[in-house]
Amino acid sequence: MKKWHFIGILLPLLGCSHGSPAENEAQTQQKKDEPFIMESPEPIQEMAVPKPIQKQEQQQQRKTNALLNVPLIKQNPELKYGCEVTSLAMMLKYAGAETNKMKLYTEIQKDPDPLKRSASGDILSWGNPDEGFVGDMKGKSAGYAVFDKPMIDLINRYLPGRAVNLTGKDFENVLDHVSSGYPVVLWTTGDYRLPDRWESWTHGNEVIKTPLDLHVVVLVGFNETTVYLNDPLSGRKQVPVNKKRFVETWKVMQSRAVSYR
Repeated sequence: MKKWHFIGILLPLLGCSHGSPAENEAQTQQKKDEPFIMESPEPIQEMAVPKPIQKQEQQQQRKTNALLNVPLIKQNPELKYGCEVTSLAMMLKYAGAETNKMKLYTEIQKDPDPLKRSASGDILSWGNPDEGFVGDMKGKSAGYAVFDKPMIDLINRYLPGRAVNLTGKDFENVLDHVSSGYPVVLWTTGDYRLPDRWESWTHGNEVIKTPLDLHVVVLVGFNETTVYLNDPLSGRKQVPVNKKRFVETWKVMQSRAVSYR
């Protein structure tokens, strides 16, 4: 299996931290390609809170647009690799739960398996994000990510029986959920583009293969061409992003998404 060498640059590449080459490349690449983050989004009406709507109206709405006024929370400076729990904090705050990112940091399940590298700097073994957060979320040492199952457990702790795992669903189902008034936490990359830096390591008898430039955001709205995101790393609210290209990246990231009802 091919190995990538990250000696000296491994820590900045892991998880959703600042200063990764992907973010720097994106600034140059966006000058060459069609705009990905749209600086002049089409104005659309915000939906303040979830409210019941008729089935026919719901079908009509999911074809047009929606925008939820989800509070913005920044992951830094406390949680260098904490985009998951920070995004979750935004969603839970919108749902009316009394919590914050640091409380969720202590409560999220963690995989304690330590990072082991070869003499050349390759990752040999580490934790499994399906079981808990891998690494150090605060960034004092290498940190990576956590996937949907531990997040669902945490949602159910605050909203008993209301967690919804949309992982593996069609993106239209995700948009349907947003149009019904519920923000969705989604797994993507730091620049919302297709990942180009993959790594693999062992975890017991398993092999974990995943991109290093993973990031998590909150989907708060959409229209025909655009999705709107609250991004805990950039600290931007309702960031307009090209829908088609965003969905392509989301699918490569295993179509992970969690919410509530």
